[in-house]
Amino acid sequence: MPDHFYVYPAYLASGLSRTGGRRVPQPESLPELTAEEIVTAAKRLGFRAEVEADKQYPRRFFEYAGRVKVTKKGAMTKAHFLKELATELHKQRAAAGRK
Repeated sequence: MPDHFYVYPAYLASGLSRTGGRRVPQPESLPELTAEEIVTAAKRLGFRAEVEADKQYPRRFFEYAGRVKVTKKGAMTKAHFLKELATELHKQRAAAGRK
């Protein structure tokens, strides 16, 4: 089993449906999310994360939004991590005065 997982900005995008690639509930999703924001939030949660800018989400192959490689920690699942990440991103944006 790999020691990391990948997070695409589409997983948290408010403009996408579940079938379009979003993996968190609509109220937890965010508009105009970047891979750099995901890295910052993941590091604030205590994870090692790095941007792979030249990658694209397979369902949105026409966009090069990048992806984030996150090193696993403990027995946390990807779904649980994404919910925590979304919460952290909301806090991060509120502190910066963005929605």
